[in-house]
Amino acid sequence: MAIGTTTQCDESRFAKIKPAPSGGAFALAGKYQRDTDPHKVDLLIGAYRDDAGKPWQLPSVIEAKRRINLESQSHEYLPLQGNPEFLDVSRQLVFGPKILKQEASTIASIQTVSGTGANSLIAQFLHRHSTPRNIWLPNPTWANHHDIWQTNAPGIHVQYYPYYDATNKAFDFAGLMRELETKTQERDAILLHACAHNPTGLDPTPDEWRQIVLLCKAKKLFVIFDLAYQGFASGDLDLDAWAIRHFFSHRDIEMAVCQSFSKNLGLYGERTGALHLVVSRNSPSRSAAVLQDHLTNIHRATVSMAPRFGSEVATAILTTNYLRQMWTDDLMIMSGRIKVMRQALYDELLGLGTPGSWEHIIDQTGMFSYLGLSSDQVDVLGKEDHVYMLPCGRVSICGLTTANVKYVAQAIDKVVRNSVAGSFR
Repeated sequence: MAIGTTTQCDESRFAKIKPAPSGGAFALAGKYQRDTDPHKVDLLIGAYRDDAGKPWQLPSVIEAKRRINLESQSHEYLPLQGNPEFLDVSRQLVFGPKILKQEASTIASIQTVSGTGANSLIAQFLHRHSTPRNIWLPNPTWANHHDIWQTNAPGIHVQYYPYYDATNKAFDFAGLMRELETKTQERDAILLHACAHNPTGLDPTPDEWRQIVLLCKAKKLFVIFDLAYQGFASGDLDLDAWAIRHFFSHRDIEMAVCQSFSKNLGLYGERTGALHLVVSRNSPSRSAAVLQDHLTNIHRATVSMAPRFGSEVATAILTTNYLRQMWTDDLMIMSGRIKVMRQALYDELLGLGTPGSWEHIIDQTGMFSYLGLSSDQVDVLGKEDHVYMLPCGRVSICGLTTANVKYVAQAIDKVVRNSVAGSFR
């Protein structure tokens, strides 16, 4: 047969690929965008909004960009490891300058494509160079964690440990300890949220963190901290890094920190982050520099190097006293508004006499809240009241405003009462 001629329609080699599942919160966000109801409320996507429901560019970021002088901004490649000055200040932000001064040689750092890139890179690294049998994720956790580990570390089994006590709407510390004590194998890996747990908004107390680190030491677990909300949870950068620094004080703990500046600097689309890999401080080899080279090689094969602009904005803010003070003020504004909205929703539900206990809303912290609603209740809220949240009942508190919180509370009250009365559809 001559080249270029065909006798029949050839089936595509991709013909048997099934449609991919829709993108969770992002698919629901599309549904929200298509909704024309004037009362619709978006409690889905984890991005800060002001009290008018609009994106908020941090004043510290605006001023940093002004000082950078965008017209003269270079678009040259960064080094493969990333922006060196950015990596230095991001390490200080995580570990504190005092710790860093003493132990810098035990920390390998590389700039990443935000927190997702950091999580993906440590998964690839462990898959190549450590191969724990299992990675233990909290149940529930950020939905992308599962996909990241399945995609980047197919030889490591994804396991889950209890985190949320649905009956009491509280952190399941007893369940976590019991599962990890009995089910983990030595040298497994475990992922922990450093603060403002996504999606529940529930964090261990300092005493519970102290017990968790002892368990990790006893089982020789490799610890991965996901740090997406430093300063965003409490408004205090040091307080939100307390768990990481406490783990670091145990010199035989080896761990990684996946650091994102999307939330706390509002640099969502700039994809600014870092991965910090900590080797044992009791190890005679002190091999952080070798590990950093391997991280760089893996990163080179995936994205080459991280973006420049966001790292320069972050560096300007973190190295300039005036801008850093502006930023801490911005963090207080954001974390403070979230706390006010938590209290407002709680007060409205209390005032309505909504059946059930709602104290968990003000006990939780950070951007998200697990309301404790069923998927059926959530479905009704979307269809009848145009209030959109994830099927698990997770809401982004940033979507609440002084203008809509009463409406949201009334919608929740209605759906809960219908469920209690047995008229729930």
